[in-house]
Amino acid sequence: MKAAVVGAGPVGCLAALNFAKEGWDVELYEGRPDIRIPCPEASGVQRSVNLVLSSRAIAAINSVDPAITHRLLSTAIPLKGRMIHGAEGSQSSYLYDDKDGQCIYSANRPLLNQAFLDEVFGAIVKGASIRVHFEHKLLRANFDAKLLTFATGTGNVDVSFDLCVGADGSHSTVRHQIMRVVKWVVFDCILIQFLPSISLSMEYEQKFIPTQYIELHMPARSTLDGQPAFVLDSNHLHVWPRHSFMLVAFPNRTFTCSIFAPEVELSKLKDRKYSLEFFRTHFAEVLPLIGEEHLLDALERNPRNSLITIKAKPYHYKGSVVLVGDSAHSMVPFIGQGLNCGLEDVRVLSTFFRARGIDPKEPFSPIDLETALKEYTDIRYADAVAICDLAMQNYEEMRHSVTTRSYVIRKIIDAALTSNVPFSKIAAELLNSKRPFPNTTQGWIPLYTMIAFRADIPYSVAKAKAQRQTRIIDIIAQAALGVGFFSIGFGGYLVSSWIPRLIG
Repeated sequence: MKAAVVGAGPVGCLAALNFAKEGWDVELYEGRPDIRIPCPEASGVQRSVNLVLSSRAIAAINSVDPAITHRLLSTAIPLKGRMIHGAEGSQSSYLYDDKDGQCIYSANRPLLNQAFLDEVFGAIVKGASIRVHFEHKLLRANFDAKLLTFATGTGNVDVSFDLCVGADGSHSTVRHQIMRVVKWVVFDCILIQFLPSISLSMEYEQKFIPTQYIELHMPARSTLDGQPAFVLDSNHLHVWPRHSFMLVAFPNRTFTCSIFAPEVELSKLKDRKYSLEFFRTHFAEVLPLIGEEHLLDALERNPRNSLITIKAKPYHYKGSVVLVGDSAHSMVPFIGQGLNCGLEDVRVLSTFFRARGIDPKEPFSPIDLETALKEYTDIRYADAVAICDLAMQNYEEMRHSVTTRSYVIRKIIDAALTSNVPFSKIAAELLNSKRPFPNTTQGWIPLYTMIAFRADIPYSVAKAKAQRQTRIIDIIAQAALGVGFFSIGFGGYLVSSWIPRLIG
């Protein structure tokens, strides 16, 4: 049985490795040249926000091979929290996990993509049934006949398959080809498509948010012995919140910075005089770290990038094709879960295949395959909608809420009530479970902990639980402010008496 994976980014590579492990013959197709080979013609700034790996990505990679996780994380930088830089120059550290000290990991996008490709070719050397085809751009697909047509440097080629996996990003050709087989109507920016003959509908929603971003670079400084050194604490995500806009800095080999602001504001930064005064006013401490001339050149040269949210349903067509990663759902980067969600797709899909007995080496019912794909669509669509919404919510928190007193109070209450399970136990449960998400989410768990460190909790469940907890925190915060803030006796009464009954 052949699985044709379209797209050789991190999600496509993990899908190829996973399907090969499960016994499929895998063909991996990529429209671009091999990015590991230097190309003098390739120039310019990549339109890319730095990538973050958290427990969901780690659990997904572990499900294929824990050794891959070890190799990938060895080059990433652990982040233990956010460093909030106030307008007056203050710095406040907020740990991601106050209780167990868990970290997320910052990774350079091109280097991480290359590392995933290295893992694919390493698996091939060890005997994995994977063949990789670069410079194969998908032109069209016939999912009923199970035939893909690619454009190559020497002409078009037709490829047959038993299952097509679309991992070709936000502007997915595979998704577009699924949409071609149905009729559609447009409601604002929402496409709703119908195929009456099989009672299949496909919904597609695409939204550009009014915020754009420009990438900047904060170079390393040299130590006395000539070695490069970070100019900021390398174990934090640095955020300069300024209410309607913000600057963030991620450590990788140096610091990758991005300024997020309304389009009308970014358009003003084309003027060098205005830009210099803007940064002196709002990001004075950043200016010497980037360098005035370097900053002004970058603002002139680097593109203004748009941010998009894509929601689609279903993620499959019959038993022929399935979408994973940004092909199925694309989200703004403010909660760092785009890649994590995509890699988790691969783990969840594999779980449903195993539960339905989909073994390419043994005969299986096409109905079971289509049922597994439908189950995957149902659970992942609900989760994708939830995490897309949470990503936008987190943008409001990062650029504004972190500057408020109520945010500090909420963090204190969250930390006081938190009960959690170490990731090592969660990872073991996931590897042995026949369900993609075995946890019952008992106890009080902060939203970010559920998103970043609890791979056993679906995004949709995390969102619903966080909403209930927020209502409780609102009650506590109002009561606490009424007594001049959290006295020991009052806080102890809340925690030990009625709070446990409310959270279940």
